[in-house]
Amino acid sequence: MPALPDTRSIRLHRRLFTIAAAAGAASLALPARAQPAWPSRPIRIVVPYTPGGFTDQMARLVQVELQNRLGQPVLIDNKPGANSIIGVDMVAKAPPDGYTFGVVIAAYSANTTLYPKLPYDPARDLRGVALIGVTPLVAAVPAQAPFKTARELVDYARANPGKVSFGSSGNGSAAHLTTELLKLQTGIRMVHIPYRGTAPALADLMGGQIQLLFDTPSSLAPQGRDGKIRLIGLAGDQRLPSLPELPTFIEQGFAGFNGSTWAGMLAPAGTPAPVVARMAQEVSAVVRGAEIRSRMDAMGTLAAGGSPAEFDAFISAETEKWAKVIRAADIKAEA
Repeated sequence: MPALPDTRSIRLHRRLFTIAAAAGAASLALPARAQPAWPSRPIRIVVPYTPGGFTDQMARLVQVELQNRLGQPVLIDNKPGANSIIGVDMVAKAPPDGYTFGVVIAAYSANTTLYPKLPYDPARDLRGVALIGVTPLVAAVPAQAPFKTARELVDYARANPGKVSFGSSGNGSAAHLTTELLKLQTGIRMVHIPYRGTAPALADLMGGQIQLLFDTPSSLAPQGRDGKIRLIGLAGDQRLPSLPELPTFIEQGFAGFNGSTWAGMLAPAGTPAPVVARMAQEVSAVVRGAEIRSRMDAMGTLAAGGSPAEFDAFISAETEKWAKVIRAADIKAEA
């Protein structure tokens, strides 16, 4: 006859089971451990260029207002080199925790084609946050040039193939690509003279060594007002508040001709979507505010803002647009 179970042991097991069940129920009733609200510490914005340039100016333009709105310090970290690739790579490889962002310009979209072996994959490693602003480029010629309008320039270049030389701030720069786009759309032949920056190109334009230069309004408008050069057109859809007298190329008969630099904020891929959305919302609010918009207008920059999805679409369109120009003109990156 089998031994009967110990009734004391049964009671003990039942009691232990009851205690364990109660403890489990209590643990389920406890709230999940709360995550700290974002942001809870300083935020870093990597600028892949030296201080003082357009990209740096755009980042610092929004820096203070972002600090005020987010309640945390926003630190600018300049990491120049390799046509912005070094700084952008730092952003791509940063922890996607919402505390590292980057500000890039039009070169970011061109680099995808100019440099086939980038250390990062723009589509895989980075995502757009918000477009900050767009700066249509201005075309300038020497003050004593025989052409006074964009149409006269193109007609002269068509009648004198290869006799017009144009400068740029470097191979593959927005200024270079915009002029190559003009060549492709009009079929004219001009000679490219690349410089290391806008300043030496502008000096040669004023001296008559080159006949055309596209660059930002803030770089060329002061010399235009002083009569040292002549501004002949704007590569944008509409006139700028800071240069209301300067007609666009579109107004002068060049349908669809647009060339600009722009600034926008990126985040490492994998950054939490709510954080990216919040940052986009704050950047948009800053650049659309009366004070910052006024300052951007004075620089010849059109305030933008918008959602992460809109900026991603903008980057894709810019990358595709300039890839066609780079390939058609056989443009090579500077060594």
